[in-house]
Amino acid sequence: MTRRSPSKLYGPQTELAVENFPISGWTMPTELIFALAMIKKHAATANGDFKKITRGHAKAIASAAEKVQKGKYNDQFPVDVFQTGSGTSTNMNMNEVIATLASISTRKVHPNDHVNQCQSSNDTIPTAIQIACALKVSDEFIPALEKLRVTLLKKAKQFHPIIKTARTHLMDAVPVRLGDEFAAY
Repeated sequence: MTRRSPSKLYGPQTELAVENFPISGWTMPTELIFALAMIKKHAATANGDFKKITRGHAKAIASAAEKVQKGKYNDQFPVDVFQTGSGTSTNMNMNEVIATLASISTRKVHPNDHVNQCQSSNDTIPTAIQIACALKVSDEFIPALEKLRVTLLKKAKQFHPIIKTARTHLMDAVPVRLGDEFAAY
């Protein structure tokens, strides 16, 4: 028998957060949600290895977290980005969604006792922020900088024949090549 997943995968802690923090209408960035899911996946594996939770719970939690990490449940994270200082509401939202998904494939998974085992919002949220930023830098910022570098070098070659007056201390100075300026950028 296959169980259909409900349309709302989060629970009462998330509902309270949505009710208590209707501030901006902005939800957490998906990058942070994916990073938090990554943490939950690996924490579940470690907790299973150390027998803090059963292997069955660990596998179900890791599988559910991986689905969240792949973006399949983005609509299940309605908590406003402006919330409690430590991000407890987002952490609980993640725990509830993962617990619901994991409970489909194994016996009841509890958001706190199983998904959040050996974790704290004071640890998971700052770590998720660090991971999300690192992934953004490596996946988007560094490639964009490389594209800019290549473009500036092309312009340096294109502008090499153009000679212009340089400026220093708000005054005209020696002649320079416009291409050299672009190469310096």
